[in-house]
Amino acid sequence: MECKKKGSCQLLSKIATNEQHGENSSYFDGWKAYDNDPFHPIRNPNGVIQMGLAENQLSFDMMEEWIRKHPKASICTSEGLNMFKYIANFQDYHGWADFKNALARFMGKIRGDRVSFDPDRIVLAGGATGASEIIMFCLADSGDAFLVPTPYYPAFDRDLKWRTGVQLLPVICNSSNNFMITKEALEEAYENAQKSNIKVKGVIIANPSNPLGTTVDKETQKMLVNFINDKQIHLVCDEIYSATVFRRPNFVSIAEIIQETECNRDLIHIIYSLSKDMGLPGFRVGVVYSYNDGVVNCGRKMSSFGLVSSQTQHLLASMLSDDEFIDEFLKENAKRIAERHFTFTKGLEEAGIKCLNSNAGLFCWMDLRPLLKEQTFDAEMELWRQIITDVKLNVSPGFSFHCVEPGWFRVCFANMDRETLDIALKRIKNFVKGAGKKKERKNSGKRIIFELVFQNEEDVTMKKHEFTKSYHANVMSPHSPISQSQGQDLIMIIKHDH
Repeated sequence: MECKKKGSCQLLSKIATNEQHGENSSYFDGWKAYDNDPFHPIRNPNGVIQMGLAENQLSFDMMEEWIRKHPKASICTSEGLNMFKYIANFQDYHGWADFKNALARFMGKIRGDRVSFDPDRIVLAGGATGASEIIMFCLADSGDAFLVPTPYYPAFDRDLKWRTGVQLLPVICNSSNNFMITKEALEEAYENAQKSNIKVKGVIIANPSNPLGTTVDKETQKMLVNFINDKQIHLVCDEIYSATVFRRPNFVSIAEIIQETECNRDLIHIIYSLSKDMGLPGFRVGVVYSYNDGVVNCGRKMSSFGLVSSQTQHLLASMLSDDEFIDEFLKENAKRIAERHFTFTKGLEEAGIKCLNSNAGLFCWMDLRPLLKEQTFDAEMELWRQIITDVKLNVSPGFSFHCVEPGWFRVCFANMDRETLDIALKRIKNFVKGAGKKKERKNSGKRIIFELVFQNEEDVTMKKHEFTKSYHANVMSPHSPISQSQGQDLIMIIKHDH
């Protein structure tokens, strides 16, 4: 951390100044590029399109229509104003009973009512971030570790580690089996921790997976339960994408697995939120659902530091209790995600880009390994920078997800309208097409100019980017026009037929 005055860092705590937040990671660097130059179809058509944010903006119209028909659910309407004083007064950290009851039913409905949830075991928190930190504080001490299969959500490093001091140890998964979790990989990670005198307190998984967009099958989950039961360590299942499953295989919750498998239920915990399934990240509704009485009691006390507002609970208790609306919403939302996924992956296929076969989530795990100059993470980062600065798309590199294979990228498709998605696809297609149409020529000045001129229907001409430093061949992007000999100064202009 940089300090404006000499020694001023010493005035702050180690937690405040350590680097575990991850704000300076490549995952958030892409967000900064978007913030500095955000795309807008009219005001800034040359700007960066945000494809690094896993938001669900496909079904807001349904919720807006419900709110119009149910004005009493909000204290911000004349019909609901009579509840204002009651809502505005202090509410304790146990949460509203009506909301927790509705939330428990909603969680069961997502799982096909094959399992039920006890409202008294729900601990409310400020989003999945708050819920994840609470469960770490409850289960582990600073220096203890959790095993996490790779690739995994980059902000786990912030949510689980930053303030708790907990370590995350990777369980290596690779593309040879579509990144599935294996017992061999779990055992290896556990044994390596033992050799390093690191105390492993549990395993944490995301099901459905972020960034893979795949569900964890029943047999793998049974294997995980047996593994943690044998070791007497915890299993935390992040299930925040459970209602985004849009095709088979269907989602299977860990709550269903433990109904069929003998295990110590005190070791099983679920993280949930309404951010992805309902598309409500701004409402900051997170849930710790634990089968361990001690975790429920301690977690409820810790939730005092990140409560869900009474106004939010009041509105959502009414919405989630409307079974007819929820049934229709879940059905239609999954249909829209499926349609968007099909549109996007088909567009990528037309550009010659493949993705991991997925059935859930708000993103694709895009395989750009063929575009790497060499199979290294340096080459991945060069390609990623080129996509951001030249193609003007913020996608997330696999390196930030702790993927062990360079060339994979997560790209989100549900946080924009269809028109913006079409523009993004055209940019991708033109970028790949341009890779085969590079032209080189010498120039006396030491600079490189990149210019992409897109097709008429997009009506966007990207700005020139001038760079005044020369590049060494071994740090070139796979699409760089610079020859392999050092010291050459070139100009590249990529154009596409109108």
